[in-house]
Amino acid sequence: MAIALVLHRVADYDAWRAVYDSVADLQAAGGVTSESVHRMADDPGNVLVIHEFDTLSAAKAFFDNPELRAGMQRGGVQGEPRIEFFE
Repeated sequence: MAIALVLHRVADYDAWRAVYDSVADLQAAGGVTSESVHRMADDPGNVLVIHEFDTLSAAKAFFDNPELRAGMQRGGVQGEPRIEFFE
């Protein structure tokens, strides 16, 4: 199993969440087996997303998908997201 942690700032959480929810099919096709979203308690524009995958290679391939990057832009992600992989 592999886990990807994604930390990024969003301009508007509700707008970002609508886009995030709209790409559920992209997540499923990319091998996401479980996901959760968390907001920093004292900074709700700071979002942590946790995705689980069967393999590290599936996780890395998912985050290399240009459709995912386009979705992040549509959702109002500010700056470059921090993405870390764990096994």
